[in-house]
Amino acid sequence: MTPIGESLAARANDLASRREPFVHATVVRAQHPTSAHAGDTALILPSGEIQGFVGGNCVESSVREYSLQVLASQEPLLLRVLPGEPSRSAGDGAVEVSNPCLSGGAIEIFLQPRLPAPRVLVVGTTPVAQALATLGAGVGLAVELTDGESAAPQAGDAALIVASHGKAEEVALEAALRAGVPYVALVASGTRGAAVLDSLDVDQAQRSRVFTPAGLQLGARTPGEIALSILAQLIQERSKSRHAAPAQAQGQAVVPAPEAPATAVDPVCGMTVAAVQSSLQLEHNGVTVYFCSPGCRAAFRKDPERYALTL
Repeated sequence: MTPIGESLAARANDLASRREPFVHATVVRAQHPTSAHAGDTALILPSGEIQGFVGGNCVESSVREYSLQVLASQEPLLLRVLPGEPSRSAGDGAVEVSNPCLSGGAIEIFLQPRLPAPRVLVVGTTPVAQALATLGAGVGLAVELTDGESAAPQAGDAALIVASHGKAEEVALEAALRAGVPYVALVASGTRGAAVLDSLDVDQAQRSRVFTPAGLQLGARTPGEIALSILAQLIQERSKSRHAAPAQAQGQAVVPAPEAPATAVDPVCGMTVAAVQSSLQLEHNGVTVYFCSPGCRAAFRKDPERYALTL
């Protein structure tokens, strides 16, 4: 791996460790004349910032636009950029963009979203809690063990599961319910679970959201079996939520889904670009004008009235 590749790999690992989403862009085919080569890579951040190299300014503009769309859709995409009058066509998992600023050649870039695994907070260090941490990783969950007093659930978390055998259960459950965590569960017998729910300082609608005894009724007995039943229930509930009515109707908090950014048209060449701070731009008569390349921005700055009618 080249020093640049090592640097990008380290940056990707850093972003992943901080649970920050990004897009990993890889050039899979480059037809000369192009400035990029097969194997060139870059990371695209939610701000539109591009770290690395997958082509010149005109190609970067399309990479930025579609990378932000990939983050919103959470689906990978093959981006083809060709020379020609501004146009685009979409197929199954691929988009082809014609760019008048390209001097020739063509390039194909695979855009792979890298999203943090859904976080699951598990309160406790009991055998069931340990089993949840072990099994959760195998189904793509980021399980974090914590104690009830330190638990800091967030609306974006997938779940909070209390398996502490009576230690600081109420404070963790109340925090998760108020944060709008979609799956909240308590490992307890039916009798003790009901008593804990009655003691919570929340309304009845919130209490009804807590799964206790936690897990599907599979006849589980061992800590591993109990953990498996809980994860199965969590997966089932996450599947239901993707097809259910909006969470507002169920009295739950809503976590806004990421949205693709607004776009603008470069008035010089007609290319569509992402209307974000990281795109080339300038202010003209109180309006922010976006460009695909320094050349288009320079042309507009030299004779803005020529292109003003296209704004």
